Parts: sequence; structure tokens; C-alpha cells
Amino acid sequence: MGHNTNSIPPTGTDEFLKGFWKQNPVFVQVLGMCPVLAVSNTAENALAMGLATAFVLLMSNIVISSIRRFVPKQVRIVTFILVIATFVTIVDYLIQAISLELHKALGAFISLIVVNCLILGRAEAFASKNGVYRSMLDGLGMGLGFTLALLCLGGVREIFGYGSLFGFQLFGERYQEWVVMVLPAGGFFTLAGWLLLFNWFEQARVRKEDLKLKEEAVV
Repeated sequence: MGHNTNSIPPTGTDEFLKGFWKQNPVFVQVLGMCPVLAVSNTAENALAMGLATAFVLLMSNIVISSIRRFVPKQVRIVTFILVIATFVTIVDYLIQAISLELHKALGAFISLIVVNCLILGRAEAFASKNGVYRSMLDGLGMGLGFTLALLCLGGVREIFGYGSLFGFQLFGERYQEWVVMVLPAGGFFTLAGWLLLFNWFEQARVRKEDLKLKEEAVV
């Protein structure tokens, strides 16, 4: 009798890459669109929001996975939100301590990390059902995947909108800025472009795998 390959448990690398690339929160699952579109007008803001969300997601997954056996089902969601809110408060104070200007630029979106569907979704769907190690890798992969997506949007919008990247001018004073790229409409345009590119890569990968399977079947 042949072995069922679907029963093979995922490795640590699989758990990490799942969130970072294969099931990227933004480019595949299209989650957390509010901060993605609102604070990605510069690469710095995008990176800060991405890392803040990744920290909250990682730490929440670890804590929730650790206490999952002790939390009654009746108060499960409330407990998850309390854990997430605690780490959001820590992040809020850390950003204030590092840069008041950055904290002002991110505004209310730091507090809104509490209700980010990505974080609560991973807590409910994964951390509450798996061990600490797998939950840590899941949170790290999803968090860094979210950060990567935000950075992709923020970098493109800043380059075209301001002619700079992380505040460093790239094209000199004669560059004509694309003001629309730093406006809300620019966020939608950039997101659409990245989604198109990501889907194109995914379809190319699927076609390549199908072709490989056909060649193996012929052999």
C-alpha cells in the first residue's frame, strides 16, 4: 500500500513560508487592508506598521498557544483580544519612546492592530489549536509576510510619490513627483499592481508544476 503524502506533517520551514509567501496575508488572503492602504504612503511608515503588527502577532500566538488548555471556551475570544490588546499597548509605548513623529504618522492605526482580522484569525484558527513552536513559526511567517507586503507598497508609493526611499532622494530635484501615489487612490493602484504581479507568479508556478507532473507521468 502506498503512503499518503498528504499525511506528512509540515516542517518548520513549511510553517514559516506558508505565511511569508504561499499564504501571504495581503497578496493571497487579502487581510488587514485598512492599515495596508492607510499607512503605506512611505516605506518608513510601512516598515514600522509591519514590524509592530508582526511583533503583536508573534507574541500573541506564543501566549495564546501556551494558555490554550486553560481558557474556557465561553471566554476564548475575549481572552484572545485581551492578550492582543496587551501587546498592542506595549508596541504603542515603544513607538512613542522611539519617535513621536512616527507615532503621530501612524496615528490611530497602532491601536487598531487589536482588531486586525489577521491577528485574531491566526489566534483562533492556529494558535489555539497548536503547540508553542508551530504557533511561533506561524506568527513569525505571517507577521514578516505582512511586513513584506506593506514594505512593497510603501516603497513603490514613496519612490513614485516623493522620488525617495526611506527619505533618501533617488532622482534629484528635477524629478516630477506623482502626487497621486501618496494619496488614497495611489494605495489602491499600487495594491492592484502587486496583486496582479503576485497572481502572475503563482499561476506560472502552478503551470510549471503541472508540466513537471505531466513529464513524470509520461516517463
